[in-house]
Amino acid sequence: MTACHDDGGGAVAVAGMARIALVGSPNAGKTSIFNHLTGLRAKIANYPGVTVGLSVGVAKAGDVEVAVQDLPGTYSLDPISPDEQVVADLLAGEIGDAGGPDAIVLVADATTLHRSILLVAQVLRLDLPCLLALSMTDELTARGGGIDVDALSTALGIPVVAVVANRGVGIDTMRGELASFDRWQRPPILPPSDNDAVGAWGRSVLDAAGYVAPQPDRRTRGIDAVVLHPLWGTAIFFTVMFCFFQVVFTVAAPLQEWVGRGLGWLGGAVSDHVGNYVVRGLLGQGLIGGVGTVLQFIPQIVLLFLLIALLENVGYMSRAAFLMDRVMAATGLEGRAFVAMLSSFACAIPGIMATRTLPSSRDRIATIITAPLMTCSARLPVFTLLVGLLVSPQTRWGGLSAQGVAMFALYLGGGTSALIAASVFKSTILRSDLLPFTMELPPYRFPSPKSVLITMWDSAKVFLRKAGTIILGTSLVLWVLLNLPARAAETAHMSTTDATAFVMDHSYAADVGKAIGPVFAPLGFDWHINVALLGSFSAREVFVSTLGQVSAATSPDDPHEALVSMADDEGRRVFTAPTVIALMVYFVFALQCMSTVAVMRRETNSWRWPAFAWCYMFVLAWAMAFAARSIAVGLGA
Repeated sequence: MTACHDDGGGAVAVAGMARIALVGSPNAGKTSIFNHLTGLRAKIANYPGVTVGLSVGVAKAGDVEVAVQDLPGTYSLDPISPDEQVVADLLAGEIGDAGGPDAIVLVADATTLHRSILLVAQVLRLDLPCLLALSMTDELTARGGGIDVDALSTALGIPVVAVVANRGVGIDTMRGELASFDRWQRPPILPPSDNDAVGAWGRSVLDAAGYVAPQPDRRTRGIDAVVLHPLWGTAIFFTVMFCFFQVVFTVAAPLQEWVGRGLGWLGGAVSDHVGNYVVRGLLGQGLIGGVGTVLQFIPQIVLLFLLIALLENVGYMSRAAFLMDRVMAATGLEGRAFVAMLSSFACAIPGIMATRTLPSSRDRIATIITAPLMTCSARLPVFTLLVGLLVSPQTRWGGLSAQGVAMFALYLGGGTSALIAASVFKSTILRSDLLPFTMELPPYRFPSPKSVLITMWDSAKVFLRKAGTIILGTSLVLWVLLNLPARAAETAHMSTTDATAFVMDHSYAADVGKAIGPVFAPLGFDWHINVALLGSFSAREVFVSTLGQVSAATSPDDPHEALVSMADDEGRRVFTAPTVIALMVYFVFALQCMSTVAVMRRETNSWRWPAFAWCYMFVLAWAMAFAARSIAVGLGA
C-alpha cells in the first residue's frame, strides 16, 4: 500500500486516482475504517482528538484503486478550531489545486446517531456522492437499541453500510461500494439549510429508520460515578500515574539489566578481539557505548508505550481530560488543552499538533509553549540513567521501588510546571476568556490485544528509528570530536585506558565543553556533561549515548561503574548526588529537542514563539537546577 501524510493540513492526492474523504465526528471509528481499507496503521484510540492531520492511503476496490483521505473529527462543517477548518476547506475544494474529493464516506456512531444528524445534513448538502458508514452497530444492539439499515438508506437517499470498525465487520461490503462510487444513489431532495429545520428533518429520518436509542451503558455509568468524582477521581488519577511508574521500573528492570550485561559483554569482546585502534574505538565507543547505551532502555520505553496504549484504548484518557478540566480552568485553559498535554507524555510533537482542536489561538499558543514541559518518552532514558546513579535498585520506600517513586516525582514535576507556566502566560501575555469545554465520553471498551500491541509497536518503532538515524549519526559525530586530534606520540607510552582518557581530555569535544564551562559550572557540570548536553539538542537520548561513549572508552566491561567513578580535570568525582539532582531538574525544564522547536515554528507560523519557549525554559531549567543543587549541598547530599 502507498501512503502519504500531511500534518500541516494541505491537500494530498495520489496522482490519477479518485479521492474519497472519510468524514465523521471524533471517536466515530474513521481511522479504524481507514486502516482496514488501506492496510496502514494510523493511530487509533478510544478518546477524541487523536486524528489532527490528514492521512492518505490507497484502497483496492474491485479492479480499481482509490485514494482514501482520513480527515480530523468534526461535529459540523461550521468550524470552530483549526482542525475543523481543514475539514471544511478540503470538502469545499479550497485547499490546494486538486479541488474537493470525488466522494465522501460519512462515518457515524450508531449509538449516538441523533447527535450526528447536523453533520449528515451538511455533508449531503455538498451534493457529492456519499455513503454512510454506520459504526458500532454491535454496541447499539448490545445495549437494547436498534435500526433498520435499509430503511435508513431509503430515508436518506444514499447507500448505508453497517460496520464494526475495530473488528473489520462490514469493511468488505464497503470496499465493494467504493468501486462504484460514481453510481451511488443521491438524495432526491437535499436536507434543509436552516439548523432548526435540520432537527425536524433528522427526527423524521430516524423515525423512518425505526431507530431505537440504546440504553445507557450501566458499566460505564457505574465506573464514571467513581472515576469522575471530584475527590476520588483525582485520587484515582494520581494513583494510576504512580502505579504506572512503579510498573515501568519493577517489570522492566530485570530486562534492562540483561540488556546491559549483553552490551557490556559485547563491548569487552570488541576491546579484546578488534586489533585496529580506530575500528575498535568506533565499534566499542561510538556504536556500542553510544547507541547501545540508549537501546539498553528499550524495555522501559516499550512498557511505557504499552501502558499508554492500554489507557487510551480502554477509554480512561478522555476521563482524565474531563477530570482535569477543573484544574485546567484554574490555569485559564480548557480540557482539550489537557488532551494535548497528555499526548506530550509520549512525545511533545503530537501533543503540539493536537492543539489544532483548540478554538482559541491564544489557548493554542499557551499550550504549545508549555507542552514541552510535560515529561516525554525521550526523557525516560535520561531519567532512568540519572535515577540509577542516585538511587540503588534495591532501595525501597514503604515496600515500593524508590527508583519508581523518584521517576513519578520527576514526571509530576514536569506536569505541574506545565500547568503553572500555562497559568502565568494565560494571566499575562496570552490573556483571553475561558471558552466552554464539551467532550463526548466514549464507553469503556476492552481493547483488542492486537490493536494495543500495534499501537505499542508503532510507537516503539519511532524510538528505534530515531536510535538508528539521529542518535546514531550524532553519536558518530561526537565520537570523532571526542577522539580528534590524534595524539599518537604523546600516548605511545600509556596504557590503552590512560591513552583514551588523555585523548578525550584534549579533544575538540573537550575544548567545546570547556568553552561553555562558565555557563554550567555553577550547576556542577564538567565538560563531559556539557558536551552531552550540546549533543542532546538533536535528541535528548544523545545525552545518554554521549556519556555511554565516555564510560565505554575507559571501562568497556563495566560502563556503569566507569560513569559512577568518572572524575573531572582536578580529580573530583563528576556525578555527585548534588550534580545528579541538578541534572535531573535541568532536564525536567529544558527544551532539549530541535525537532520540537521546528514543529512549534510550523504550528505558530513564526520563530517568535519557539525562540521565546526555548529561552524561558533554559532560564527556568538553569535556575531550578541551581536551586536544587544548592539545597542538596546544604543538606549534605
